[in-house]
Amino acid sequence: MTATARPLPPLPSPAGALRVLFVASEAYPLIKTGGLADVAGALPAALRTCGVDVRLLLPGYPTVLAGIGRPVPIDGAAGLDDQPLPGGVRGRLLAATTADGVPIYILDAPTLYDRPGTPYVGHDGADWPDNALRFGALSAVAARFGLAPAGLGGFRPQVIHGHDWQTGLMPAYLRLTEGNPTRRPATVFTVHNIAYQGRFPAYLLGLLQLPPYALQMHGVEYHGDIGYLKAGVYYADRITTVSPRYAREIQSTPHGEGLEGLLAARRDALTGILNGIDTALWDPARDPLVPARYGADRLAAKAVNRAALAGTFGLTLRADAPMVGMVSRLTWHKGIDLLLAAAPALLEAGGRLIVLGTGDPGYETALRRLAAAWPTRVGVRIGYDETLAHRIQAGVDALAVPSRAEPCGLTQLYALRYGTVPVVGRVGGLADTVIDANPAAVAAGVATGFQVSPVTADELAWTFAALTRLFCDRPAWQRMQRAGMTQDFGWPTAAARYRDLYAAVAVSP
Repeated sequence: MTATARPLPPLPSPAGALRVLFVASEAYPLIKTGGLADVAGALPAALRTCGVDVRLLLPGYPTVLAGIGRPVPIDGAAGLDDQPLPGGVRGRLLAATTADGVPIYILDAPTLYDRPGTPYVGHDGADWPDNALRFGALSAVAARFGLAPAGLGGFRPQVIHGHDWQTGLMPAYLRLTEGNPTRRPATVFTVHNIAYQGRFPAYLLGLLQLPPYALQMHGVEYHGDIGYLKAGVYYADRITTVSPRYAREIQSTPHGEGLEGLLAARRDALTGILNGIDTALWDPARDPLVPARYGADRLAAKAVNRAALAGTFGLTLRADAPMVGMVSRLTWHKGIDLLLAAAPALLEAGGRLIVLGTGDPGYETALRRLAAAWPTRVGVRIGYDETLAHRIQAGVDALAVPSRAEPCGLTQLYALRYGTVPVVGRVGGLADTVIDANPAAVAAGVATGFQVSPVTADELAWTFAALTRLFCDRPAWQRMQRAGMTQDFGWPTAAARYRDLYAAVAVSP
């Protein structure tokens, strides 16, 4: 998806095409805080190339409205004129089409979305106090969209696909709507990260326009609260996660985060579909954001990016020691404390470290202190910078992703594409996508990175030592780089699996 959009002309669905409404709280490049945006931005376009008429529903944040140019208002859409949104708020739907050909609908409700900060958090670092209503409204509009007898502009979805807790009430609204004679669309709900569940006080039930009987264990209730993610898992016709291993992990402790029992009970409806990446956006041979372009047959040019990146941070380099990068949220789940504990061993052996990210203030402070203690060996940038993220992937020798839990992970997929060797925790999608550099795999030329297991500081330090030894074996190192670069993690494979899932559950035209 590109940021430039055009007004939405009449777009009847192609004959025989499955009709799917995507609902998400963010989508790159219009709005992004994490990997969810990358999925919502790229997967719809891939699905449209394989016979699925996908249209995307997003909240009307300021950056979204600015990014879509001149949208077309849709009067009377999805019952917004005659029925207020949760909390009594009024809104309208706008429509446009991205330059990639994906129709998008924007829920324009300034009371809920016209504010600074991220989609979820204000500039003070605290969650928006009305997040329950903001994302309840998004879910409610998606459900009304699906229940409208004639759909919207001639488009009535057969499947509504919601993403993460922000859309978790969508399946509940569809299942709990009373007295509606229309046939509801099927629902698919994707858990991108079960650690973020969206729990809000039970007294909001009425404001959310949910019936009193919904507040029970066999409903939206979760430990006395309203659980948005729990509601999606409970009411959706099909549940997906973003890697096969993660689908297994979340059915038991500790990865289930309290929902393991419900997920295990619904295992027959649960599928793990590995995320893809936008191979046009993330391509070292064509990337306009990096100093030197290269490919598997031109690896020598990667050294230009290595030198440029070191210069950006004022680091010295050694030919016999790797430069390791990290692009991540700075949280406990991402293993930032493990990196901090293992970093001295890497640095003392001559390695270099560059970190880009934002998150827990304690980790931000600790990383700044590490950089101050090793000014020519450690570079830290607190925040997020898309250009710098590309330059780190192109410039470092290895990428650290020591996550304690990781549904899929995208940065390790970008790293493989860029000939950057990932060092990952053996969890979730990380384990599904990186072939460990054990002796047999290295000898066979199939290794693509290093898996850390168990995911501890000592094991990460040991892995950094193994990484440094292999880095000095240039032929073996380059074989591993090329093995990673030849892996196919593009969206077509995932899109085909989602298409088959939609076809299995879709309601008749």
